[in-house]
Amino acid sequence: MTPSLAALLTPFTLEFFQRGLIGGALVAVLCGVVGTWVVVRGMAFLGEALAHGMLPGVALATVLGAPVLVGGAVSAVAMSIGIGALQRRARLSYDTSIGLLFVAMLALGVIVISHSGSFATDATAILFGDILAITRADLLLLAAAAVVGVTVAALCHRPFVALALDARIATVLGLRPRWAQAALVGLVTLAVVASYQAVGSLLVVGLLLAPAVAAGQWTSRLPTRMALACAFGVAAVLAGLLASWYAATAAGASVAAAAIALAGLSWAARVAVRTRRPIAPPVPVAAS
Repeated sequence: MTPSLAALLTPFTLEFFQRGLIGGALVAVLCGVVGTWVVVRGMAFLGEALAHGMLPGVALATVLGAPVLVGGAVSAVAMSIGIGALQRRARLSYDTSIGLLFVAMLALGVIVISHSGSFATDATAILFGDILAITRADLLLLAAAAVVGVTVAALCHRPFVALALDARIATVLGLRPRWAQAALVGLVTLAVVASYQAVGSLLVVGLLLAPAVAAGQWTSRLPTRMALACAFGVAAVLAGLLASWYAATAAGASVAAAAIALAGLSWAARVAVRTRRPIAPPVPVAAS
């Protein structure tokens, strides 16, 4: 092994770096599968809102010393239920319901954090994550979340496809579009909560959307797109962690930035491939 290669692989000898890489890869797999549906269904605003919606639960758990993932999950689920309640009871539109609860939950989270004695430290970890602080217990939770997310996505693939085409088609086929929508919202909530430790509440949507966008440049088949999105996500985690190690930058932000950069590079590569593809000469039309 050459000295330069040995120096490049130095971080991988550290246990906390290994845990961060494994945990980030698990999150990338979950976000690759769920993020594909988020992009296809145009649910990016919901993902962003849920990322901020779990802020009060995370902040309260941080102040009380409770597991932050549990607090975030409870808060995000409460927001999901609240969105549905506002739609049914107050007869508000979907985006209006999300917008109202988005601001309310964000404000409540900031209020909770502001009463903490370590406001700056808590806020930084909550907003931008701390992927290098992932523990063995966190890895078990992330692995369980990834397994549950992939399993639900596989079992509900047919209802999700029908729902994406037309809710009426799903109803005619007996696929229960309301249950399918609820399952999809649950998957988005699961992905957002699981990604919190890696990239924080502000940057989670980048890891949820960017790999799926990058994969969408190369295929329109959903299973292939999900697999590619997972691969792009894992690559973003690896590149972001290495960049943060050698450039001394924030790990979570570096991972999110790497995901966005890969989406841009994927788009540029696809444009280059299309440009270089030879154009077939026009077929001469015989004179009548």
